Amino acid sequence: MATPLPRTAASPADELRRLRAQLDRTQAPRVEAPPLPVHPLLASLLPEGGLRPGASYAVSASPSLLLALIATASQAGSWCAAIGMPTLGAEAAASFGVDLERLVLIPEPGQRWLAVAAAVAEVLPIVAVRPQGRARDGDVARLSARLRDRGTVLLVMGDWPGADALLSVSDPRWSGLDAGHGYLEGREVTVTASSRRSPVPRSVRMLLPGPDGGVSGEIVAARTPARDTTLAPPIRIRAAG
Repeated sequence: MATPLPRTAASPADELRRLRAQLDRTQAPRVEAPPLPVHPLLASLLPEGGLRPGASYAVSASPSLLLALIATASQAGSWCAAIGMPTLGAEAAASFGVDLERLVLIPEPGQRWLAVAAAVAEVLPIVAVRPQGRARDGDVARLSARLRDRGTVLLVMGDWPGADALLSVSDPRWSGLDAGHGYLEGREVTVTASSRRSPVPRSVRMLLPGPDGGVSGEIVAARTPARDTTLAPPIRIRAAG
């Protein structure tokens, strides 16, 4: 026999506020953690100034932007995974500053790409994935709950239902060629971001990549000497099935 709930003297408005607060607690990560760092130019686009733990980001089909988003966090000690990106090169990742010792590559996850992403999200703080097909709404909801529970950042190359933020690249312009000859030195692009917390789009013009292969712009931090990554290849995992 069900036990009736005791009546309270709370007003409908108070009850609504209580329910909203309860919903916010269930949707937030269990452990409040600071945002993961990104390059200063990219930080200016994000409301939190970095990648918020438990959030998902839809990134336009730009490997350069994806690598730029994970590079600073990787240098700070965060492990990252790239799933379903067989053409993602270790040399390019290193040029953006990604620590190859903390990069896990799963280039061919097959049709179980979403299950692979969910499993990796249990142990790594940043998971980047290129969808291999359409994800069902129920699977997306379960993965979102897992991200919030573990405080994992999800970067999706392409559209993603319910993404907390959208980042895109437009208006590319290469520099270095003069009168049809010379060497390409950099690609100037506009990166635009919009999010639930800041629906008004923000844009910044930057070099992606710059002359040194990474991100470059007006407020670039002092460069650090490139590390020798020849002895630190990324970890490659072949998904079964």
